[in-house]
Amino acid sequence: MKKVLIFPLLDSLASGHHQVAKAVTQYLNNRSDEIECKTIDLMHSWNPVLEHMITKSYLWWIQSFPRFYASVYRHYAYKSKSQRSYKFYDVFFQSKMRSIISEEKPDLIICTHAFPSYLVNNLKKTGACSTPLINVYTDFFVNDLWGREEVDYHFVADSNMKLNLTESNGVSRDRIIVTGVPVDEDFYLSRSVKSSDNQLNIILSGGSAGLGNMLEILKNSKKDQRVKLHVLCGNNKGLYNELTMLKDNNIQPLPYISSRKEMNELYDKADAIISKPGGVTISEAIKKGLPIFIHSILPGQEEINLMHLNKKGLVFPIKESKGMLQQIIEVLDDELKMTTYESAVQHYFDDLDIREPSEMFRFIETILKTDKTSLKAMF
Repeated sequence: MKKVLIFPLLDSLASGHHQVAKAVTQYLNNRSDEIECKTIDLMHSWNPVLEHMITKSYLWWIQSFPRFYASVYRHYAYKSKSQRSYKFYDVFFQSKMRSIISEEKPDLIICTHAFPSYLVNNLKKTGACSTPLINVYTDFFVNDLWGREEVDYHFVADSNMKLNLTESNGVSRDRIIVTGVPVDEDFYLSRSVKSSDNQLNIILSGGSAGLGNMLEILKNSKKDQRVKLHVLCGNNKGLYNELTMLKDNNIQPLPYISSRKEMNELYDKADAIISKPGGVTISEAIKKGLPIFIHSILPGQEEINLMHLNKKGLVFPIKESKGMLQQIIEVLDDELKMTTYESAVQHYFDDLDIREPSEMFRFIETILKTDKTSLKAMF
């Protein structure tokens, strides 16, 4: 039996890092009884009360002082300095990570968040850990906190990230695999045939926390009876209650959907999605072939994601100067824009080194079957 430790972060946020951890676990568990996957949230394991407080503080910060958060994020986590040091993290968490690895004795470590990757990378530098390490990125860029030098493989979202890691960080191309952001296997199912009614079904997503100015967007949008909005409120109960009270037949508020199967069924009914540029939601929508419209952006990570997605032609930003639904209908009715978008999506898929969960499973299985000395010699 081989053991794989997977490290996301901030369990109470129900973030994309955890969704990707679940997806990778699913890929492995569905195909082998000889691999044990264990997910550990370092922060929750260290102090669950503090983890909950940090999550609440983070959400308050990005909503109350978005520009300040963006400035801090860019200064400390997006300066393309691969040798940046974070001594504060070392003092508080390095020993905890060391004790977890010592106790669990994993055959492979997979990090879906930069923070645990940084810690494991440093342990490997000092010789305190020799376990193979994979970074699985959940955004369309690499922030400075991610470990690099001692990481055995980087599973990146697109070819631009591969180029950046190679040219700016000196990572060997052989260690960088373009996988896209891993999503649940349910999203690999072919889209079912939509009903022939004339109504447009559009998903409005604010992420798991129901963030973004969604209520304001809905109130300010000119109604169109041809459009039904399926609003993903996440864990934002206040937003869900307010939308329910509107009693609008063309607005269907939905609480947090934990079932990926249920979410896939919703995607199958949809003609488009209005979303923030979070790595996981965007990747799910791309996989389902949905045109993606960006309604709002959280500071920091999502601003940078949007910049990269725009360059690739994978999203349609919504302009504040025009009505939201009017813009979406105009794009969906524009044959040239839709053809260009479909070409951009196809180009994205053509660039992937790994396209199916079974391929990722085989790749990871090979790593588990290769002894550490031989794996190191490969580089």
